[in-house]
Amino acid sequence: MAFVFFDTETTGLHKGFDQIVHFAAIRTDENLNEIDRFEVRSRLNPNVVPHPTALAVNGLPIEQLLNKEQPSHYEMMRHLEAKLCSWSPSIFLGYNSIKFDEEMLRHALFQTLHPAYLTSFHNNGRNDVLSLALAAYAIDKDAITVPLRDDGSPIFRLAELAAANEVPVGSAHNAMFDAETTLTLCKRIMQRCPELWQRFVRFSNKAAVSEFISTEEGFLLTEIYQNRAYHTPVAFIGEDPNSGNGRLCIDLRLHFDELASLTAQELHAFLSRKPCPIRKIQTNAGPTITSLWEAEGGLLGNLGIDALEDRAIKVAEDDELKHRLVESYSNSRELFAEPTHIEEKLHGIWLSDADSARARQFHKTPWPDRYEIVQTMEDERVREFGTRLIFFEARSCLPKEVVDRLDRETAERLAHPDDKPMSLTRCLDEIQELEDARNDDQPMPDILNGFREYVMNRKARVSAFLNG
Repeated sequence: MAFVFFDTETTGLHKGFDQIVHFAAIRTDENLNEIDRFEVRSRLNPNVVPHPTALAVNGLPIEQLLNKEQPSHYEMMRHLEAKLCSWSPSIFLGYNSIKFDEEMLRHALFQTLHPAYLTSFHNNGRNDVLSLALAAYAIDKDAITVPLRDDGSPIFRLAELAAANEVPVGSAHNAMFDAETTLTLCKRIMQRCPELWQRFVRFSNKAAVSEFISTEEGFLLTEIYQNRAYHTPVAFIGEDPNSGNGRLCIDLRLHFDELASLTAQELHAFLSRKPCPIRKIQTNAGPTITSLWEAEGGLLGNLGIDALEDRAIKVAEDDELKHRLVESYSNSRELFAEPTHIEEKLHGIWLSDADSARARQFHKTPWPDRYEIVQTMEDERVREFGTRLIFFEARSCLPKEVVDRLDRETAERLAHPDDKPMSLTRCLDEIQELEDARNDDQPMPDILNGFREYVMNRKARVSAFLNG
């Protein structure tokens, strides 16, 4: 199986509202020898205001993001999707990618009318090298050197971690340099601890994760919160009724005779506490899981492996208890508020086969004929995103009333100070906070001075449009 190491640079951290402006990836063979690489940038979408901190960290001047010679975001995503599909099947790896880069990529694909879950389909696998580094530090310290802060807490930022392991580091927060650094870090771990690397690769496949969880009588789950590893011996109790990729496991350190005697109300209260005694594992997110017999004794807690295995067998044989736990857990979870923005409605609703076919046809059709295709789409999300793509790329191909609506909605989005997308007013406030936080002898970066001028000019134009 080949590997794809990738990284993104974005206008901010808000998935669905911010956009990818730089994507880079390196494809390797199973021994991590480079086969190919790919890199693409895009200019700024008209309805996106970058976060000033993102520009300062990434070193991206606003002039570069507005450069008409750069591909549009849609053009970038067309190239990106075609390249990654041609590289499939592969295992997709990044650093802190599952929670950030993958989500940014999924939203970008969906908003440009491409299948969102590219890295999970086409027989692909995915995992996060941050999890590998955390597992190496927690389970096999010979595999990795982790720098420490003055208070003794570990540092897992990519640049510092790479430097501590003598991995050459280029320009931090450059997508290609970060992809190269992640690849080299994996080579070091693979050489120093091949068993850990093989386990990491194995559980990049959700089918392998699902099989392990359902067949292993008990195992060690390693989870990370705020750069600290927490190890929990668990046993599988059932699938999450609300998530096809969710697997529910119970902490084996509990007293199960007492647990079985709880009333429905008492069990609900017990499972509502934090941290929850039931751990939810996503099979498609590369979890760190280890057989009890493979785990170091110190990671299993006060109970020995024999006691934990006996409890795991007891749980496996008690179908009534497992059913009660799954049911009570499902009922104890808080309901999420219904999303108010179309950008937040990616997950949980699948496109119909008919709309997927229309989306494919959209990309093959000349711009003057694409609005007709968009109007036939059943799903309001792709209907709206398709209309926006025509508005961004070829607005003269839309009816005047549609252009007028999108012009006003874009202006209102940029002007609204308290909405979820970054507004021009809030952006100026953020720039001022950065300036107030700097030392007197520390000049404001030229990037932010130029960006502030752009934001002020655009704010004036938006206000004139709305008032007019």
